Amino acid sequence: MFYKSGSLMFVSLMFMLGGKPSSLAVLRDSAPVTTILDPLVAPLNVDWCQTSKMLSAQADRVMALGEWEERWREDQTGWHRPHVNKMLESNIEKVLDGRKGVKFFFPLCGKALDMKWLADMGHSVVGVEIAEKAIKQFFEESNMTYSEETVSALPGAKVYKSSERNISLYQCDLYNFSRYAALITSLMDKDCRYLLDTLLYNPEVYKGPPFFVPDEQVQSLFGKSCDIELLQSLDALTDREKARGMDFFTEKVHLITLKTN
Repeated sequence: MFYKSGSLMFVSLMFMLGGKPSSLAVLRDSAPVTTILDPLVAPLNVDWCQTSKMLSAQADRVMALGEWEERWREDQTGWHRPHVNKMLESNIEKVLDGRKGVKFFFPLCGKALDMKWLADMGHSVVGVEIAEKAIKQFFEESNMTYSEETVSALPGAKVYKSSERNISLYQCDLYNFSRYAALITSLMDKDCRYLLDTLLYNPEVYKGPPFFVPDEQVQSLFGKSCDIELLQSLDALTDREKARGMDFFTEKVHLITLKTN
């Protein structure tokens, strides 16, 4: 991987793209990841049979790259937050764990304001995003000048680098590398701290995006190699979700670390 070298820290915000987890993440120095933040949201206290039924409601909802890029072209980006993610702000000390100058990796980064917020604190940021418009808007809306280069090791890929901050955003398809969960765990260092942000709601009412990701799926994806701790859970239901017919919308943040044995 072009961003894997040294020791890195990871923070990612994850939703589901075409049934696969996608996220915003942070890397530390330049080696396997040492911290990760990833969001997931689903209904509370559901058993596996009920969860499987709910997941099947989204089984035919695949968000292809073309649709993702089209949404950016047409400014249909309701998932973008015009502020720093509150869950990240609330748990940043848990992520940093006393470390300075952390390198953050944001897969499927969009134009998240979290990236500039972290860079302003002295951290470095690496992002991956397929939509060129999202990358350019990030720099332009942050009032940052940037350079654009091709990436010889990745055919068709480009990297955009800030002139004022330590921020590098790669325009390429993250899923060309491997399955998402396998990719994330392969990046994690032994002392990596991964913050996973998830969403819980009734997918029989709304099929996404963002996509329903139950606790059981988090356990299935990461439980064999990682310990998973719930840090925070809150009611995130707004008029936007109510208009889609939802009567609950829960956001959770989990801390994921590699098992020591």
